[in-house]
Amino acid sequence: MDAAAHVPVLTQEVLEILRPRADKICMDCTIGRAGHAALIAPQLGLRGRYVGLDLDPINVAFARHHMAGVPCPTEVVHANFADSRRVLGELDIDRVDLLMADLGFSSNQMDDPHRGLSFRDDGPLDMRFDPGQPLKASDLVNHTSQKELADLIWKYSEERLSRKIARKIAEYRVRNPIHTTADLAGIVREAYGWRAQGKSRSRASGAAHRRTARIDPATRTFMALRIAVNAELDALGTLLRDLPDLVRPGGLVVIISFHSLEDRMVKQAFRRLKDGGIAKWITKKPLTAASEERTGNPRSRSAKLRGLQME
Repeated sequence: MDAAAHVPVLTQEVLEILRPRADKICMDCTIGRAGHAALIAPQLGLRGRYVGLDLDPINVAFARHHMAGVPCPTEVVHANFADSRRVLGELDIDRVDLLMADLGFSSNQMDDPHRGLSFRDDGPLDMRFDPGQPLKASDLVNHTSQKELADLIWKYSEERLSRKIARKIAEYRVRNPIHTTADLAGIVREAYGWRAQGKSRSRASGAAHRRTARIDPATRTFMALRIAVNAELDALGTLLRDLPDLVRPGGLVVIISFHSLEDRMVKQAFRRLKDGGIAKWITKKPLTAASEERTGNPRSRSAKLRGLQME
């Protein structure tokens, strides 16, 4: 898969806030397909340094290859960004000048049915960013109690039918374990009473149908399971807590989120840092993609960028 298969979001906004220049050290907490890295690293020069982290070993290998020709010294590390402090210590870096994290996942991950991140094509119910970690989505779906499953779906997606969906899942798995994305998506749709072709239904259910017609009802449940499998919000919480230990005074931070739970965490953490006199806002309100980018890159439609400068 070539680099063009994944288009990084809000690139102009990232460059305007981070202002990469010679001799600076940048840490990219989610290097992915190196889309942002390929724009930032060349501006750091021979005396600069670019450190990229990623949980996905496939993306790590891709990014290493893609960045091989960049003159700036670059290290791409297979690691969770929750371990950023450890990684910097191992690289003998005190703190960095620039830090960015694009919290979305790469297009290649979504497009590969074997990863189980999407229900567009049937595949195993996996959802792991790092295939080496033990917990899979099928483990949660088949072995978590009905109540815990309902709580998980609500906590990580605010899915209003979380209890009904968990009940449907529990009913199905008694007869047969749920191992594929198509099976799970079908169960969630049944809990919604949703018809795949969006045909008209009874007048009583018309309002509910209109609310859910824009996105597949399985979307939120899949998101919740993916977040749980990869402990995404726990990792984000650790990263946000560690920012003063990762970024030197005067250093710049950019975080791009793709759903309200992430953005809320980033906003609250940035506010605490500002109120504590540790940092100041660069973007009091999140930046979003312009209409031209939203049209050309649909993934950018839900992206929100927040910027911060450490004091």
